[in-house]
Amino acid sequence: MSLSQGRPECPVCGDSRLVEVLRQWDVPVHQNLVLATRSAALSITRGDLDMCACERCGFVYNRAFDASKLSYGPQYENTQLSSPAFQNYASELVRHMVDERHVRDATIVEVGCGKGAFLRALVTAAGANNSGVGFDPSFVGPDVELDGRLRFERRFYDATCTGVAADVVVCRHVIEHVTDPVDLLQAIHTALQGRIDARLFLETPSAEWILRNTVISDLFYEHCSLFTAQALASACGRAGFAVQATRPVFGEQYVWLEAGNGPAGHISFEPGGIAELGRQFASAHASQVETWQARIKDLVRTQRLAIWGAGAKGVTFANLLDPRAQYFACVVDVNPAKQGSYLAGTGHSIVAPNELGDHGVTCVVVLNPNYRLEVQAELASLRLSVDILDLGIR
Repeated sequence: MSLSQGRPECPVCGDSRLVEVLRQWDVPVHQNLVLATRSAALSITRGDLDMCACERCGFVYNRAFDASKLSYGPQYENTQLSSPAFQNYASELVRHMVDERHVRDATIVEVGCGKGAFLRALVTAAGANNSGVGFDPSFVGPDVELDGRLRFERRFYDATCTGVAADVVVCRHVIEHVTDPVDLLQAIHTALQGRIDARLFLETPSAEWILRNTVISDLFYEHCSLFTAQALASACGRAGFAVQATRPVFGEQYVWLEAGNGPAGHISFEPGGIAELGRQFASAHASQVETWQARIKDLVRTQRLAIWGAGAKGVTFANLLDPRAQYFACVVDVNPAKQGSYLAGTGHSIVAPNELGDHGVTCVVVLNPNYRLEVQAELASLRLSVDILDLGIR
């Protein structure tokens, strides 16, 4: 069987010099759907991964991606704010934007607002006096809030939305889901034209962090477009933005970019060693999976295991290591919207932390090091004697 070579040229720079990073067949196309039955979880739509890295600009993307397989809507649930650690992180971003970047007295458009929590925080920040419009087909709630200062549209943001006035556009964890990221950025740029002080704030997973650390749980179907800081800056430059700053955030797992409406200047495509990291990932991925398979098979002789986190990392890890739900008793998640449902592709039941004892769990696998202390505190508060095993990424 061979994978489709549907995108032989890089969507960011147009180059065809590509390095193979990861090939997998029949992976779940969605990681964050709330699936009410095990049957629905097992019968989820599947697609192929053909992840490659561009040698010219460092962009990483899935050549075999088929957007028609995806269905975003009310059942899509990727809210992370049930986690205290992530709440603190998001609050710090709001503080940074309002206090350090002076996002005040502004009309803010959020592209891919989810359930609206981040945009709502920007609008209600003390003394900010902001208003906002959020775009997301998965939004659930009233269309208008805060006496009209906040409203939502249940649709994707594209070129048809550029008539919505904005001083600031926020786009967090959306661009990695888009097959033609430059098109999205050009639509945003069009919406901001004529506003000299208009600004763009972008956040997306770091391709460099994933590849450098061989994070086997971070390459999955929904994320068809992954960026280094330089590749993201190049894409923004092609769309007409003047990039002002990029920096790693959230334990270097994400890239944060800030851009203005000024002259974009010369675009310099710099791969930054991503091609070599891609080659290293390609050769190391299989051995990482084999190592974890052996470790888990050994552990289940004396332990009853669970995965902590039913998000994209948890779904990917479970499908790689336990596709038939033989080794992990369940998956635990702090998000109430996911509890009582089933994991895409494998059908593992998703439970609340206080149900771990009911399932006899003695060891949890934590896939994101940023949450280890939070998991420890949660287990201690429940007085559960449960070991913690993590991927060892620092």
